[in-house]
Amino acid sequence: MGRAPLTIPPEIRSRLKRLMLGTRRDLGSGGFGMHPSRNKGAGLEFAQYRAYEPGDEPRRIDWKLFARSDKFFVREAEQESPVAVWILIDASASMAQADRSAPDWSRLDAAKLLARCTAELALMQGDRFGWVALQAGALGVADPRGGRAQIDRLQIDFARLTAGGTFPDAGTLAPLWERIGTHDLVLFLSDCFDEGGIALIERLAKAGREVLAVQMLTIEERDFPFDGGYRFLDQESGEALIGDGKALRDTFLTRFAAARAALDERLDRAGIRHTAYVLDEPIDRPLQVFFGRGGEPR
Repeated sequence: MGRAPLTIPPEIRSRLKRLMLGTRRDLGSGGFGMHPSRNKGAGLEFAQYRAYEPGDEPRRIDWKLFARSDKFFVREAEQESPVAVWILIDASASMAQADRSAPDWSRLDAAKLLARCTAELALMQGDRFGWVALQAGALGVADPRGGRAQIDRLQIDFARLTAGGTFPDAGTLAPLWERIGTHDLVLFLSDCFDEGGIALIERLAKAGREVLAVQMLTIEERDFPFDGGYRFLDQESGEALIGDGKALRDTFLTRFAAARAALDERLDRAGIRHTAYVLDEPIDRPLQVFFGRGGEPR
């Protein structure tokens, strides 16, 4: 879908303003999602101006600049935040899967927009954020930084990112262990079908990293609305299954539910907070689950 999925709809942006990005460690310091990086004031190095947006605090408006330009601008400060958010985005071939009813809205498109919303939430709170595109052969890595320029870089990187190939092997993933810090927050966006991906986040969690996982699912995986003869193709292995959709439906839904339950149990054992996202749901639903008041992950 090109750059279009990275445009956050106004209603989603409004809901993001009510969320508080945080980790389990924050529970003992003023409530869930509260951490020192929200404190802004004197002593912080000025980074840049940006246009005023509804919901910004009036005290952050530069009134002298308003007097000269007759426009509202907000001062942003560059600061080292105690929270750095890493967005790990699966870009293997299976993430290209989309529904017949919306062929231009794939798992990867949704993951990109969810990552963009997460970055915007981090920006609102003054947190640093970075990302890793997980694809066989090489990793696309942007170390966590703050500021609007980092959003611009994300836009450029994600516009170029397409799904293809398999999930990266252990050798390709090796640099991550030195780059993701002990106190960093990790958000994993994937269909969770690759053993390598689950092993990756289990290892990160075992090493003390705070890991959140979102399983990206299509509507057809949830509902299996096929009726008639179909050729079902595995996008990564190339294996095909030919059968009658209606006859296969009950078996597929039973086995798929069992596989999801097994995944949920595995992530629970690893201490990984997790939820699932289906392509017809509001894109901020996982963030509401993780960071909204009263939201409980599945």
